[in-house]
Amino acid sequence: MKRSSSKRAVVTAWVRRQPPKVKAVLAVLAAAAALLFLRFVVRDHDKLFVAAELSHAVGIACLIYKLTKERTCAGISLKSQELTALFLAVRLYCSFVMEYDIHTLLDSATLVTTLWVIYVIRFKLKSSYMEDKDNFAIYYVVVPCAILAFIIHPSTSHNIVNRISWAFCVYLEAISVLPQLRLMQNTKIVEPFTAHYVFALGIARFFSCAHWILQVIDTRGRFITALGYGLWPPMVLISEIVQTFILADFCYYYVKSVVGGQLVLRLPSGVV
Repeated sequence: MKRSSSKRAVVTAWVRRQPPKVKAVLAVLAAAAALLFLRFVVRDHDKLFVAAELSHAVGIACLIYKLTKERTCAGISLKSQELTALFLAVRLYCSFVMEYDIHTLLDSATLVTTLWVIYVIRFKLKSSYMEDKDNFAIYYVVVPCAILAFIIHPSTSHNIVNRISWAFCVYLEAISVLPQLRLMQNTKIVEPFTAHYVFALGIARFFSCAHWILQVIDTRGRFITALGYGLWPPMVLISEIVQTFILADFCYYYVKSVVGGQLVLRLPSGVV
């Protein structure tokens, strides 16, 4: 046990000494290895999308525990929760009018719990809300996503409003966590359950991204044409990749903190 711990410490120290470019390459290699593992272990790659939804649900459960047991919403970004509720509501609308499946039910449950979190922060635990730290202007996110959705959206046979709405929720989901990351950047210290929540989001984003990439690989590119034509298919994949890499840096420090036995995550300058 001690030998494995010492080897782990040596590897961690070696990675820490590497320049940013080397760390980026190592991260890409680790992600590729994880994708390869999932490809051969998970036979039905649609289950990865369900796993992403379940990971998000685990994150929400961490927030619910924090709000009900600790009676504080310190460290939680209300703006990120509002953006999450917005893209979930739009995606639910699109699901009902364009397709109805298990994802619709999972999104419904996630939306209900997210709305409950928003209610508690706004009305029950407002005194502990860090409004001065949660200072990311959400129109910097919503407006560009709306404009991009109007320009680049699916080329399917559905109503144009539905197609634009679908594109909007895809783009908004990709960057909805930015207010939460800004809040953590402002505080530098992240308490356990908030860290668990953001890490669960990172895992969810990875599963979702893996789902899309493996679908493309398995169908030898035919999956992309099934999404439509023009710029929309690559934009979907780019959005998924952006979601993953936005949270990758935080997830690295989260794992490092857990391995080191630290209960409170302290972020160095420049992270997130």
